[in-house]
Amino acid sequence: MSARRDDLRGELPKWLNTALIFGTFAVVAAMELRRPLRREKDDKLRRNERNAAFAVLAATTVALAEKPVVGPLALRVQARRLGLLKLISLPAWAEVALSVILLDYTLYIWHVLTHKVPWLWRFHRPHHVDLDLDASTALRFHFGELLMSVPWRAAQVRLIGVSPFALALWQTLTLMEILFHHSNLRLPHRIERRLCRFIVTPRMHGIHHSVVREERDANWSTIFSWPDYLHGTIRLNVLQDSVDIGVAGFQDPKQLGLGRVLAMPFTPQVEEEGPKREPLPVPPTVLAV
Repeated sequence: MSARRDDLRGELPKWLNTALIFGTFAVVAAMELRRPLRREKDDKLRRNERNAAFAVLAATTVALAEKPVVGPLALRVQARRLGLLKLISLPAWAEVALSVILLDYTLYIWHVLTHKVPWLWRFHRPHHVDLDLDASTALRFHFGELLMSVPWRAAQVRLIGVSPFALALWQTLTLMEILFHHSNLRLPHRIERRLCRFIVTPRMHGIHHSVVREERDANWSTIFSWPDYLHGTIRLNVLQDSVDIGVAGFQDPKQLGLGRVLAMPFTPQVEEEGPKREPLPVPPTVLAV
């Protein structure tokens, strides 16, 4: 048992973590240029600069606020055998796999809350007001949202009983997956139709970024798509060419400068009702082209 504990106290090698994340970003960024799913509305260079600034602020917030809290907590959880998964004796591989699954599911719950709780939506909306959706959008999260997610992340680790290794693996897989499903990559429909039954895909997540409120309030999953199927929040029966990215009332690029978007949670914002759209006459679990 002690050898198993020691194995789970470690994290992914930094070189491997860096290679996986930057490799994923490079691959999807190159592929979305060759096979774009949607036309771009905003200037790509300006968007990339803006989203890069968001990424720097986000990484700094995680390094200063989340890692010093969650990292030591995961070590304590593993050393003292705390949390749900520590109540039963599991092989190391099974504990890690269940940790990733439960962390992903509880992130689904957090994502729903960021849309449904008004003051959380204020901080999540800067992610959604991006007028285009590509790999850079995956890095565009307001530092305030990340700061407020620290207690939730700590609760996830403590209640589930997440080891440092499982936490590091989940964080890497999550970042790789959000780079993929935010990308503007047009996969062959026959492949994505099958793939989205298991993981979140670009067409699936693109619907979540629609200006249509009913479409935005769907497809909240992050890595695995099963939470949306389980809770009936899956919606795939939307024609991709009709998906308009962004938030109603924030469709003018002049409204979306870096300073304005960073200040958005702290200033009065009137969000328009937005357009309506009848879903296609097929089940919501059927991916439209």
